[in-house]
Amino acid sequence: MNDMNEPWGVEDAADYYRVDAWGDGFFVVNARGHMAVRPHGDDTLQIDIQDILAELRDRGIRFPALLRFQDVLRARVGRLNRAFIEAIEEAGYDNVYHTVYPIKVNQLHEVVEEVLDAGKPYGLGLECGSRAELVATLAHLESDETLLLCNGVKDRSMLSLILSSQRLGKNVIPIMEKYAEFEELVHLADEADQATQFGVRIRLRTSGSGKWADSGGYQSKFGISLPELMRVVDVLRDSDQGHRLALLHFHLGSQISEIPQLRQAARELAHIYAELIGLGLPIRYIDVGGGLGVNYTDASEEGGIRYSLNEYANAVVYAIKEVCDEREVPHPVLVSESGRAITAHHSVLVIETIDAYRKNNADAEPELPGDAHRIAENLDRTLAWLRDTEAGQASVAEVIEAYHDVVDNQEEAATLFAMGYLSLEQNATIERMYWSSCTAVLEHLRALDPEYAPPEVQQLEELLVDQYLVDFSVFQSMLDHWAIEQPFPVVPLARLDERPTRRGMLVDLTCDSDGKMTQYVTADEDKKFVRLHPLNPGEAYPLGIFLMGAYQDIMGDSHNLFGRVSEAHIYADAEEDGNFWIEKVIPGQKVEDILAQVQYFPNDLHRRMQQQVKQKIDAGEMRPKRGMEILDQYKAAFAEETYLVNARVPRKAEE
Repeated sequence: MNDMNEPWGVEDAADYYRVDAWGDGFFVVNARGHMAVRPHGDDTLQIDIQDILAELRDRGIRFPALLRFQDVLRARVGRLNRAFIEAIEEAGYDNVYHTVYPIKVNQLHEVVEEVLDAGKPYGLGLECGSRAELVATLAHLESDETLLLCNGVKDRSMLSLILSSQRLGKNVIPIMEKYAEFEELVHLADEADQATQFGVRIRLRTSGSGKWADSGGYQSKFGISLPELMRVVDVLRDSDQGHRLALLHFHLGSQISEIPQLRQAARELAHIYAELIGLGLPIRYIDVGGGLGVNYTDASEEGGIRYSLNEYANAVVYAIKEVCDEREVPHPVLVSESGRAITAHHSVLVIETIDAYRKNNADAEPELPGDAHRIAENLDRTLAWLRDTEAGQASVAEVIEAYHDVVDNQEEAATLFAMGYLSLEQNATIERMYWSSCTAVLEHLRALDPEYAPPEVQQLEELLVDQYLVDFSVFQSMLDHWAIEQPFPVVPLARLDERPTRRGMLVDLTCDSDGKMTQYVTADEDKKFVRLHPLNPGEAYPLGIFLMGAYQDIMGDSHNLFGRVSEAHIYADAEEDGNFWIEKVIPGQKVEDILAQVQYFPNDLHRRMQQQVKQKIDAGEMRPKRGMEILDQYKAAFAEETYLVNARVPRKAEE
């Protein structure tokens, strides 16, 4: 981040929040200092997110709210398919590619329908992994050519339904994860005297990398081994049913970070394909699974994706083509299950800041009371020296020594207070002096900017971070951040032409200490905080959390019974004011709805509360009118949303 005394502009904001790294052309900082979306992924159209918020507020929509940009979904589908089409044309590959959308990434009906509609020109299919997902996807196979892959563990009932859908003429392929599934499928098909098709997921030697490395390779949860594959082949050949095996599948994980692993896995599966073709099994599809990466942060950082979409498509196409050509076998239809790459960018979670909390500092020129404790006097002398010494004039060693004195005095105060030798008032004064001294020490160390920062710098950075209380739940809206420390970009939606001078950590409404964001996407070396602006009195300070469309929409946990947030479905249109129109607004989950999920029902709760009020009235402890007012207030709460509903007027944070 540039020097605090240098000018600041929107380009600096884009660089600090790394917008170009994760925005992928869909998000920019505009000239007004606002975050904006480019719904088509190019500069043909731009929507100021602040304009969307203004319209939602006019409609009475409360925040937090999810903004769902449907045109971004369509653009992502188009980009993915065009990348493979171009790779196939360039390589001279003699077959086609089909995208398959795995609905586990985001099962919301609006999302699935939009993806399917955008994918019609490309023959896009679906993938399911459970009974409920199978039921949802079967009804959406409007064309008999639409491919539906069925992954996951399948019982007899699911396999029977899959066979029935095949009898209906649908292109449904159950993928065998275990040899026992294959045996059950063959048994059911023979019982029904029905021809069937299926695929197998192979456990390759090649494994992925990063958080999802165990999704592939020998440690994979699913898939059949090569010896089991040969058992399948033997059964099919013995019964002259080799045509039943239609697809080979592998999966390296949710985020493939390096292309070499993908290329190696594709070649390994292509060799297996070629061998099976040589044994007389006319396999039609190779499915390279999911894992097309999305950059949530800078590509150069840990977990970054260091390849482009075109490079991914080229790696798959060329690796499989080269093996097929070497082995003189037909090129199969290529399939991938790139759900994250399709959905991640289209959702933005908008959260409002309630307040910002800093450590309690002493006044610029503190006046100690006449009976001040000696510890307070010690801290006063150290603080005076720190404040009177011009920044950069004291040596690093002198400043560190002062900091150690401050820490020693604070620790002694803690001991004395615990033993009853220090009053509460004295302890409060010492605490203010302590935080003021820590702030002054950090300012000196920053001004000195030593080549090798002492460990005290990091200690102070963590101690002095402001807490920004925001109206949302980490557990409901971004479970992956809590569970696997997945970073998500957080950016103020306005004031980006103004330098952010506060170092903040976002904390949510839940009473859990884990209810906070601990990883941020910024240009700072330390990713445990994000630079934000001081709050202005009476002015909302909305923040956007980006790339929320994959998994987060569907995986939420109702910690403290915070429910689903409101959401708006937005379409781009150059002829509308602001270049957009809002197709649908879905209010956030109500208290009565979230209570029903944990088996609390209004009638029972009303009855219990009414009994308590009546007892107080009968005992003469409350007037009937007041009791009824309380009961009405209680009943009204059932229809409220689970998040804060008071007017959000942030108080002025301390300067």
